[in-house]
Amino acid sequence: MISDPGGAVMQLSPSLLEGTPFSDFRVPGIILAALVGGVNLLAAFFNMKRSPRRYHWAMAGGILVSGWIVVQVSLIHTAHWLHFIYLGVGIIIMLTAYQLMGKALI
Repeated sequence: MISDPGGAVMQLSPSLLEGTPFSDFRVPGIILAALVGGVNLLAAFFNMKRSPRRYHWAMAGGILVSGWIVVQVSLIHTAHWLHFIYLGVGIIIMLTAYQLMGKALI
């Protein structure tokens, strides 16, 4: 999305962005990579380091994945089956982090 903002490589039509504040896929790609991907990479890093805050980072990652999907579907007014998969993954991440947070505090 960042290297090909027109969407041809990922077979994305620029018409998907009609009605959104974006003219191409560059800004959404930067947000997706830096924010959503970055927080999830930090969650993985803190988990490998066994940081006491690792579940909080995982929860933030799950919230961002789920939030990204909800905002994306609401902006483009269409849903692909992958949206449901990623939303489910985000919810599972949040539920797992929440469950493990409770166990870690005991």
